[in-house]
Amino acid sequence: MLERISEIADERVVVVGSEEQKDMLSNMLGGRASLVVDRYEGQSPLVGALTGFECVRGEYSLLLPCDTPFISTSVAELLFDLCTNRSAVIPRWPNGFIEPLQAVYHKKSAVTAAKAALEEKKHNLSSMIARLYSVRYLSTLVLQQLDPELLTFFNVNTPPDLKRAESLIGEGE
Repeated sequence: MLERISEIADERVVVVGSEEQKDMLSNMLGGRASLVVDRYEGQSPLVGALTGFECVRGEYSLLLPCDTPFISTSVAELLFDLCTNRSAVIPRWPNGFIEPLQAVYHKKSAVTAAKAALEEKKHNLSSMIARLYSVRYLSTLVLQQLDPELLTFFNVNTPPDLKRAESLIGEGE
């Protein structure tokens, strides 16, 4: 994933839940990204996102989960392009399901909204997104023009997922 986004991201930050994880990953990443430990109580995607947003200098941030190795650079570039003057650009499936972990956020807006959600003891990304103004939802049908199989959203969570990912790598994806 870091290789795929290196062309489009000026900064790369990997947020982990503990110092032990940071130590374990530091050699593996070989300086390709900054490693930071969650700054807030309770491990959740929102806590990790907030920590990451606070660590970057750029105005906009591409938020990605660690288990989606096939992010399309074309999709990421489009999300960045569409985020100008927006709080976020978030992919949305035809059934209404959103992909908040593969979206671009205006850093300052996201930090403010994430902190407000955490103050109310809400740890999900939906609580942050509900506090953002001017969110643009982008249909995955549009993204399919750039990523026909929508591998951008393919998660590797199980042994069969890993086998499929290895197969896709073998096919040159």
